[in-house]
Amino acid sequence: MVSRKSTLVPLAALAAMLVSTPAFADLPVGAKAPDFATQGALAGKTFDVSLKKLLKQGPVVLYFYPKAFTKGCTLEAHAFAEATDDFKAAGATVIGMSNDDVPTLQKFSTEHCRDKFAVASASPEVIKAYDVALKREGLPIGLANRTSYVIGKNGKIALAYSNMDFSDHVKLTLEAVRKMKAGKKV
Repeated sequence: MVSRKSTLVPLAALAAMLVSTPAFADLPVGAKAPDFATQGALAGKTFDVSLKKLLKQGPVVLYFYPKAFTKGCTLEAHAFAEATDDFKAAGATVIGMSNDDVPTLQKFSTEHCRDKFAVASASPEVIKAYDVALKREGLPIGLANRTSYVIGKNGKIALAYSNMDFSDHVKLTLEAVRKMKAGKKV
């Protein structure tokens, strides 16, 4: 007779192996942020997104998320939308990035970003350059993990934070841009 416990242990181990695990952000504070140009959407309208152009306006909060319209990504978008005025007051631009196509981003920018901030398409090259590939069993699965970067106007990484729990991304990035505005070290 096989015990219930001996059946559950292998099932739990299999489930743990199938769960996607994030790669932690390896772009260190002080590193030059990789430049990119891509398509994005704000309030349902598409436009060209260029990191170089955005940095001319001030610091950029570049947050990567796995997939539009999923629970965690939707909640994170809501949190960034609610804090948009605070980011603007601190002089920062917020851009969310995923590997979603532009039509999906157009819809997401209106429905869940609440027309407050832009979302942009992250190519496999951008995901690799920012070291944000979501992995399963150690292999990239084509999605970005949940990583937020604060990039100073000088183009250097001021904060890198990876955690699949969206809860602290807004708080930590907003704290970093406020410190930057006050001239304090992040």
